[in-house]
Amino acid sequence: RMLQSEPGTYLLVCPADQPRNIRIGAKGLTSFDKGYYLYVGSAFGPGGIRARVGRHCRRRKPKRWHIDYLTAHFRPTSALISYEQIRHEHDWASQLEKQQRMLPMGGFGNSDCRCRSHLFLSRKAPDQAALVSGLAGDIEVVAF
Repeated sequence: RMLQSEPGTYLLVCPADQPRNIRIGAKGLTSFDKGYYLYVGSAFGPGGIRARVGRHCRRRKPKRWHIDYLTAHFRPTSALISYEQIRHEHDWASQLEKQQRMLPMGGFGNSDCRCRSHLFLSRKAPDQAALVSGLAGDIEVVAF
């Protein structure tokens, strides 16, 4: 299914098949373990979800956000998307933090909010049905 140019909230699933040290802008060199990285964001600017998620899926891009450094190495394979006009990103990050198998990567993608993190590590492949049922909003799953 095609991504829409509507505003909304998204959760990217980025598999990491091996550990890697990645320089994340001003944060510096950061260690990433093998597993699945889940990143929560929102796209309420021009081009909406299609523009923002499409950008995250490209390897070569100007590095503007923390996630840009990560997706240059670990490409998203799927996303959970809500096209609702409600900004669910902070609620979703809070819900992920409460899940037992999700490890928050402190200070990642949350420089403009009070969330602990917007990036989470799951050592095992996340159950997308369980993710959808645990998050607020009308959500669709898109595979890349």
